[in-house]
Amino acid sequence: MRAAATAATIFMVVLGTFHIAIAIKDGLMENGNFEIAPKDSDLNGTVVLRQNAVPGWITSGFVEYIKAGQKQGDMILVVPEGHAAIRLGNEASIKQKINVTKGMYYSITFSAARTCAQEEQLNVSVAPDFGVLPMQTLYSSSGWDSYAWAFQAMYTVVYIIIHNPGVEEDPACGPLIDSIAIRTLYPPKATSENLVKNGDFEEGPYIFPNTSWGVLIPPNIEDDHSPLPGWMIESLKAVKYIDAAHFSVPHNSRAVELVAGKESAIAQVARTIIGKTYTLTFLVGDASNSCEGSMIVEAYAGIVTVKIPYTSQGKGGYKPAVLHFVATTNRTRIMFFSTYYHTRSDDNASLCGPVIDDVKLLSVRNPRKLM
Repeated sequence: MRAAATAATIFMVVLGTFHIAIAIKDGLMENGNFEIAPKDSDLNGTVVLRQNAVPGWITSGFVEYIKAGQKQGDMILVVPEGHAAIRLGNEASIKQKINVTKGMYYSITFSAARTCAQEEQLNVSVAPDFGVLPMQTLYSSSGWDSYAWAFQAMYTVVYIIIHNPGVEEDPACGPLIDSIAIRTLYPPKATSENLVKNGDFEEGPYIFPNTSWGVLIPPNIEDDHSPLPGWMIESLKAVKYIDAAHFSVPHNSRAVELVAGKESAIAQVARTIIGKTYTLTFLVGDASNSCEGSMIVEAYAGIVTVKIPYTSQGKGGYKPAVLHFVATTNRTRIMFFSTYYHTRSDDNASLCGPVIDDVKLLSVRNPRKLM
């Protein structure tokens, strides 16, 4: 998606020229959580006065340095990690220069929250591509969500720029940004043991170790390169990427939670042979995050579908599922979504849903054994 680049906040990667590039490694970018504060002389209240005032970053426009617990009117501004975040006003930006490997794929993870504006968006860009990340839907009751977005490096030295071209009447209504991290992605390939790529979801974006809400992966209509390699998010809403350190995960250390009913779907196109019989297996469970009730995961392989019921106590668990089908094309679309919407029982606000994991697709040598 390359339209409407001026309508939202921008992450842009361009060739760097003047500033020292930081060698890339997985994790927080230099001062990515903004815990190293500007000097008092570089602030007028919360407003950043100089472009080099925030260590590790270059700012432009109306940028504020926000501390945890600070008030805006009657509203307390919450910071997700540590004690500080950055707020971008109208036409404001921050940027940082890093070294990358040309041709490699990278995923950016960052936490963001809207303040008083209701229609805020983040526009994440790597020339010539970008993706619009809408913030109208709050997935967690805290007001903060972590988002992932991926790009393929076109240069060896790049700037990452976060820009908010908003036109709010009050510049202090811009989005809050915190905890910006990066991770190198190694897109897996299909094998003879699994025709689905990254079926166990182990390859994906950086997850912050000190947060417990996972990472949202935006719809593929907003993203030319998936931060979850091999998979597309074919829906209006995001899916959530979760880890075993904070959630119940059926297999290995990563999984996907379908958090927005039929508006939250994940898909992949697999190579198949017309007339051949295939078996799609996967695990359905819950994330042990107080997401309770009767759940149904709908799985599709082309036009063949199956509905897998799962009763969640919100305390973890999973069950195996299977779908048999005969390929009618050389490329078969595999897709999963949740039939129902769910919210966590402990706050009745945070969106949640069934978890899927360990997706495998294999051809069947003797289809008669399935009968």
